[in-house]
Amino acid sequence: MDAPADLATRVADLEAYVRNGTPTALISPGPGHNAWMMTSTALVLFMTLPGLALFYGGLVRRKNILSVMAQCLGCAGLVTILWWLCGYSLAFSKGSSLIGGLKLALFHGVTSAPNGDYAPWVSQNVFAMYQLMFAIITPALIVGAIAERMKYAAVMTFIAIWMLVVYFPLAHMIWGVDGFMNGLANPNAGIKAIDFAGGTVVHMSSGWSALVLCLILGRRTGFGRRAFLPHSVVLTMVGTGMLWVGWYGFNAGSALAADGIAANAFTATTLATAVAAAVWPGLEWMTRGKPTVLGFCSGAVAGLVVITPASGFVSPSGAIAIGVLAGIVPFVACTKLKAFFRYDDALDTFGVHGVGGTLGALLTGFFATPEANPNLSRLAGTTLWLEQLKAMGLTLVLSIVATTVIGYALKATMGLRPSIEAEELGLDDAEHGEAGYHPEEAGGHGPNDSESAPNAVVLADA
Repeated sequence: MDAPADLATRVADLEAYVRNGTPTALISPGPGHNAWMMTSTALVLFMTLPGLALFYGGLVRRKNILSVMAQCLGCAGLVTILWWLCGYSLAFSKGSSLIGGLKLALFHGVTSAPNGDYAPWVSQNVFAMYQLMFAIITPALIVGAIAERMKYAAVMTFIAIWMLVVYFPLAHMIWGVDGFMNGLANPNAGIKAIDFAGGTVVHMSSGWSALVLCLILGRRTGFGRRAFLPHSVVLTMVGTGMLWVGWYGFNAGSALAADGIAANAFTATTLATAVAAAVWPGLEWMTRGKPTVLGFCSGAVAGLVVITPASGFVSPSGAIAIGVLAGIVPFVACTKLKAFFRYDDALDTFGVHGVGGTLGALLTGFFATPEANPNLSRLAGTTLWLEQLKAMGLTLVLSIVATTVIGYALKATMGLRPSIEAEELGLDDAEHGEAGYHPEEAGGHGPNDSESAPNAVVLADA
């Protein structure tokens, strides 16, 4: 039996807990840090369910709202199974610089004791659950680009394969303690890049994959010949608010402790998001004469996306500058780039997450400062923006090539799209046998009433 630690060691460990340092003798979760990480885990899940489901659900036509929500829910279930089976281990156990091993597969050894490689004061099972929420929302983002025109079975099959060949390796390379692109934790990293909360791992990977998949899939039936209007901007606004609130767990939680770096990330997230939410509708006001609620929502999400990789590394002034650019560049991508090339990125996943995530990864290299995060002093002498470019390039190659192969393979085997008849009917009914709304019930007229049920137009005019 080990002798109890002396008083000096115990005091030093107490100071380490307060400062989120590495303990000398105490191997135990810290209640404050654990509580913050469990809260952050719930907040990040809140981003997907119901935040993203409502944000995307409001943007599609009424006949497809449940299909989008089913895909978000499907991601939660499927990715959780993969995470337990092998995903957590492939992403966060030691292995090669490109992929982790299987030591933690089936959550073997994942207990309430901390994993000192990542968070010395947070239970490893809490850390694993926190990272799971990132893994859930990433493929769910892809849903926005292919909304209203991809079979549910094809979506789930694509996501299962994509997680194995894109997300798990990228998560390991960027965040794994021996990862190829983990500039802060791995002194032998081939690319000394930084990514605080997922600019490359989450937003670039999903955004660029979404673009490729929507190109393989093709445009929605009638695209360019009739309007595809959001059926409820109200739901989209509610979803935006939930995303913004949940994002504090996403960004501030990535400090993996309730410490000063988390506080800085919390501040930077607020500033950048608020500024972008003002800039985007401001540009609408100048170019179109009116600021729209959808513009406010799009700007807020763009600000959240662009600040993500930089949130724990930049000063408040840096966050303001990032917010301005986050309101401008994705706006141009969504309003000009998509119109010029005429690709059917249904809900602007590429314009916001692909372009925004790429912009954020690059800006991190210019605005990151040791004044905001002392850990950056380890990269002294490194040309950080150049390392960021290298990481962005590798992320692009992996995401684009893998998605191209997976997409065409599934297209040739199981098929990606429902029939034209099913698409016109709506995927809610065709794929799930349900309807999100029953207008005939709004006036108290059920389908079995003797009186004929009023249609949606009559109800809207009532």
